[in-house]
Amino acid sequence: MPHTSHTLRFAKPAVLGGAALAAALLLASCSGSAEAGGGSGELKVVATTTQLTDFAGQVGGDDIELTGLLAPGGSAHHFDPTPADLLVLGEADVLIVNGAGLETFIDSAIEASGFDGEVVTAADGLDPELLREITAEGGEAHDHDHDHAEEDHAHAADEADAHAHDEAEGDHAHDDHAEEEHDHDHGDVNPHIWTSPRNASGMVREIAAGLGEADPAHADDYAARAEAYFQQLGDLDTWVTAQFERVPAEDRVLVSGHDSLRYYLHDYGIEFAGSILPSFEDNAEPSAADIDALVASIKEHGVKAVFVESSMSPKLAQTIASEAGVEVVDAESLYADSLGAPGDGDGDVSTDTYIGATVHNTRVILEAWGVAPEPLPASLQG
Repeated sequence: MPHTSHTLRFAKPAVLGGAALAAALLLASCSGSAEAGGGSGELKVVATTTQLTDFAGQVGGDDIELTGLLAPGGSAHHFDPTPADLLVLGEADVLIVNGAGLETFIDSAIEASGFDGEVVTAADGLDPELLREITAEGGEAHDHDHDHAEEDHAHAADEADAHAHDEAEGDHAHDDHAEEEHDHDHGDVNPHIWTSPRNASGMVREIAAGLGEADPAHADDYAARAEAYFQQLGDLDTWVTAQFERVPAEDRVLVSGHDSLRYYLHDYGIEFAGSILPSFEDNAEPSAADIDALVASIKEHGVKAVFVESSMSPKLAQTIASEAGVEVVDAESLYADSLGAPGDGDGDVSTDTYIGATVHNTRVILEAWGVAPEPLPASLQG
């Protein structure tokens, strides 16, 4: 498997310039702290989020040398690349980003590192109008029969495939990156697009196409691995759909730490009663009026529990839950902005993978609602 290096700091993004940048990169080079490892001749790939790093590893296998910028528990909302990160980025052949306005640090990081490879924007594998529509709906519950769920899953993959084949060679090159980032800075789109396994399929197809363009000699291998992973994502979607169909519609109501699960809630008919932080970001500050409104919403909707994402402190959630008279689920946090650390998991799954984290999230929600999850299919275990 490709070696993965993670680095993270929590601070406001800053661009190093001139002599300071040169000195920082020299120091990082001498220390070797950002070495990604891997064999010579491999495609050097850098991915921003932990989910994208997992997707890239699933598709790239041993044909890529993979580095993930964000560490488990980290959040792209307040990420600041270190000099070691910039060194690795400057040497990369491919940079994989989420897009949809998530990585506000990426333009300055590219400029500071001197990166001139190809940029693959995973959000390009999805329909932007559909993302806007779901964002505008506010995460309210929708009735979806299973045939429709499979249709959505296939649609995401088909959209991505069509997009990949329509692009001219080199469209993701660094020279065009600034214009692309402007095009994909969707202030009206919730950037947590990966939380839906159906969206994940389109993102993975975009990544496979991008790696194939950058490394044509292994394009068939990337495509084959992607197809195998699509089967797992489809099995995941089928399992999650079946679990929530067992919960009465009036009980499928959720409050989260911040507005991070919008697409997951939409796909599985779960009503969004609000979030502790009234924002897409996990570092916003709620006002007293925001807190009062959320407590009122919790009581009005009969919410059973408040869930906290792994990238957030549970303190405010505990205060709100206490005031509303409900449980706060913080001992087993939901993995939204980040995957878990290696070794974390529920026995038959590991939360350091996208599939494992999604299974974990589903189980935690069900159990808080008093519903025992059904066993996983063999294809999702391990």
